[in-house]
Amino acid sequence: MKESPSHAGASSRSGLYPPLEPFRQQVMEMPGGHRVYVEQCGKPDGAPVVVLHGGPGGGCSPGMRRFFDPAHYRVVLFDQRGCGRSTPNASVANNTTWDLVADIERIRAELGIEDWAVFGGSWGACLGLIYAQTHPDRVRALVLRGVFTMTRAELDWFYGGGAGGFWPDQWAAFAGMIPEAERRDLIAAYNRRLFGEDEGERVRFARAWAGWESALAVLDPGEARGYPSAGYALAFARLENHYFINAGFLDGDGHVMRNMDRIAHVPGHIVQGRYDMICPPHTAHRLHAAWPGSTLRMVTGAGHALSEPGISAELVAVMDRLRG
Repeated sequence: MKESPSHAGASSRSGLYPPLEPFRQQVMEMPGGHRVYVEQCGKPDGAPVVVLHGGPGGGCSPGMRRFFDPAHYRVVLFDQRGCGRSTPNASVANNTTWDLVADIERIRAELGIEDWAVFGGSWGACLGLIYAQTHPDRVRALVLRGVFTMTRAELDWFYGGGAGGFWPDQWAAFAGMIPEAERRDLIAAYNRRLFGEDEGERVRFARAWAGWESALAVLDPGEARGYPSAGYALAFARLENHYFINAGFLDGDGHVMRNMDRIAHVPGHIVQGRYDMICPPHTAHRLHAAWPGSTLRMVTGAGHALSEPGISAELVAVMDRLRG
């Protein structure tokens, strides 16, 4: 897939707009004892778009503000329950997909937004689809990257050895943390350690969990990076594991695909890395086939991450086209 051309005021390599500071930051009290960080940037009266980060547990970063023309869009970003600047950190209490869907609606109502575009990748794509299926009248368009739909097959691919066949050294390090007798279900085995009594063990296994995903996120990872902070690793690993061991708290396997008729009329724009090892392209292809209102852009020479230059450029191009 050819990368999109550069945009006025944006970098030529990936199309990203220049760094941007929020015009408003706030913390919203949510049911169940959670305090959720919300920020807005861009044009205060612009076309609204909500950004859904990955994970669960990944949190938002300043780079996520840069996919949107700040002269046109009112961009809303928030850290989902238990991660980023939301508190309590790494908490799984009252933390389910349906709690997050309700939080998105509370944020929309609090900000006085009638409807908005939804922009999300990986778990954020899954959450965006579920939110749209629950509140189709509140979604103008969906822009999704690295599609994940929380099926057993997707989890088995990444935690059952499928991806490990392409990255045997990284897989050996990840699976090797667990005694051989427990390796038939690594999600359950990690769960026992991520939620155990030993704090040192929790951090050690959290870093291993986060490291396995991080290693496979980009097509060319380059030199090994340092360990994430204990706070980030715990939020990321515990929340992901909590959601995965509970199958996303959804109504059976294949929930997202069974409910695609609810958003058949909603425009969708799917951007997928051809060599995505975390969320392989067949899921995006299947979603596109089931969604009459969607387009699919397969980006050659890209893996999973939002930061892959080809993926970044294509997402900026999509959002620029939606200005019209």
